[in-house]
Amino acid sequence: MNISSSKRSLVDIAVDNLGKQLEQGRWPVGSRIPTEPELADELGISRNTVREAVRVLLYAGLLEVRQGDGTYVRAIVNPGEAMRALSRASLREHLEVRCLLEESAARLAAERAGAGDIARIAATLDGLQRRDGETPESYAERDLAFHVAIADASGNQALAGLYHFFSRAVRQSVQDSIRDEALPDPDFAAHAAIFDAIRQGRPDEAGRAAAAITRPLLATLDRLLDTKQ
Repeated sequence: MNISSSKRSLVDIAVDNLGKQLEQGRWPVGSRIPTEPELADELGISRNTVREAVRVLLYAGLLEVRQGDGTYVRAIVNPGEAMRALSRASLREHLEVRCLLEESAARLAAERAGAGDIARIAATLDGLQRRDGETPESYAERDLAFHVAIADASGNQALAGLYHFFSRAVRQSVQDSIRDEALPDPDFAAHAAIFDAIRQGRPDEAGRAAAAITRPLLATLDRLLDTKQ
């Protein structure tokens, strides 16, 4: 369930770099920023990393996408300091917020998801079938894609942005703090139950299905932290 520290660091560095350039006025409000390939070349990182960093800035309200025209600047306040302040919260606080967000996102998605949202969630669910010999990190990428698709389908950009941040932060904290990776790893059926409730438009059922994954995580973490004290 962990995302590698190197990937997370590269994304955070890219967010900071782009945020500082916005704050310094390199791209004024209303102007278009360079394309992903141009930013990747400039920063010396992959296009995937640039895409994820731009996505964070989109959720933060600093950028906006104009279909067929590019990505434009909406605001120039650097979110780096706020993100670093959030990162100083405890592992349990991070996980607790992530759990609340996943449950709320599932409920809202069941109320608001359109056909395109359902198709995207279904595609990411298909990716949660286990593969022989895969690393925890590769599975974590697909697991995150499933929950991000649900958060996006909630129709609430603020919730989706918070989920994106906290999910990465929690996974990194777990990797750093619990080396034996003892947190429970929900199976395909548990994720499918969330999708089925969203597809059928049943908010309460979707919330309960999400809680069936998140609440055991909290309970297990509490037990593990107690034994390590």
